[in-house]
Amino acid sequence: MVAFGSARSVTRPKLLFLAWYFPPVIGVPCVRTWSISKYAARLGWDVTVVTPDPSLWRHVENIKEIEKKLRVEGIQRILTGHRRRRLISELMKCNTGHVATLFEKFSRRLASITDVDGCIGWIKSAEQACAALSPPDVDVILATGSPFSAFTLAQRLAKKLNRPYVLDYRDPWTENPHSDRPARSAAVQQEATLLAGCRAVTVVSPSWGSLLDQRFSLGTKLNIVTNGYDPDDLQSVKPHEFDHRAIVYTGKFYPPKRVISPVMAALKRLKDTGADRAHEWYFHYYGSEENHVYEEAKRFDAMDRVVLHGSVPRTTALSAVRGASIAVVITSVAEDGTLADRGIVTGKVFEALGLGTPILLIAPPGNDAAAIVEGSGMGQRLAGTDIEGITRFLMDQAARPKSKPHKVADSYSWPALARKLDSILRHVMERDSSDFQSLANGHHWSSVNKIDRSDDTCPAKPLL
Repeated sequence: MVAFGSARSVTRPKLLFLAWYFPPVIGVPCVRTWSISKYAARLGWDVTVVTPDPSLWRHVENIKEIEKKLRVEGIQRILTGHRRRRLISELMKCNTGHVATLFEKFSRRLASITDVDGCIGWIKSAEQACAALSPPDVDVILATGSPFSAFTLAQRLAKKLNRPYVLDYRDPWTENPHSDRPARSAAVQQEATLLAGCRAVTVVSPSWGSLLDQRFSLGTKLNIVTNGYDPDDLQSVKPHEFDHRAIVYTGKFYPPKRVISPVMAALKRLKDTGADRAHEWYFHYYGSEENHVYEEAKRFDAMDRVVLHGSVPRTTALSAVRGASIAVVITSVAEDGTLADRGIVTGKVFEALGLGTPILLIAPPGNDAAAIVEGSGMGQRLAGTDIEGITRFLMDQAARPKSKPHKVADSYSWPALARKLDSILRHVMERDSSDFQSLANGHHWSSVNKIDRSDDTCPAKPLL
């Protein structure tokens, strides 16, 4: 728990940031949550992050380094407990033993059937941890999801503190392209209610923004704030010195849409045609899903061109990407995609951009990531069914001499993205202040709620 008011400037606006994923936890979402906190603080906000205590997580790293960075940036935390950790035992510590394991399996199965957010146990603990907050401690509440239980927490705290809340979508909620079944109507209604009550919404890609707007009519509440790269994190990354042409993939797969099969098929074709004799290619995988890569490499008889590194620290993965000849990013191997599929823009895109590594993007036509990759001149989009095109891309890259990393525009750097988010949050805060001034002048809430929607949020244009 932090002590409020002691070291805080009365002139700086106060942001309460609800972030279930936050360093020192290991995970791609932490890049966004850390960058938002860091650059909001540098842009003049007093930032307080509400997040589970690091001691509850199974996988953390650099705890002392993160604590030092928090002090340097002036970011405070409210560390919370977490109930029902058995629902997410792969991420958080919980009781072990035969009985506990059986109960854990039953709980997770029940949660899956009923569409219960596995992180729902965080809400009550977080509310209790925030009990000491009062309205002067907060100007705006920002919640990032998934998990989308963070959005319900934002609504509850907003009601208690009489403050506006903003919802940040890193993923779609009830129209998630990786879900194997439609969302329940109760979940859709819950999402609609939370969106109706918020003052602004930020989404990471235009297609996902369109999806939300089509379903919930968000209008000018909607803002596109993509993921990005942090120059501070990347400038010190040293390239791994591969002694061959290296194709690097980091992170997870989501079969059947996100699989490594097209790359293995292209490696097989390079071998069969002898096209890799002058420039020998090897594929390097950094991540926890080695079995998938191994099975596909065996299926395509390409295992002699594959190196499996397993789970590694993020610094090791970034070093590999910087030293690679090609960074592979896969959104979907399907030839066509839904609007939800087209909105997938993984964080790996921005890491490769910031490191200056050419990108092979495997995605359906119209994917939002293609506009970023091809628009920046950093790579090419190809369909997962276009094995000939992928093979040709590898051959073309091999024919080019190794050069220094490309210099890309900073449109997708977090300093630039944070300025946009800053304007959204400040507009929400100013709008809230004007609403209360209207009340002080004798207006009723009914008249405040009739304010034209064009003034609801910052009308900044999308980055794409």
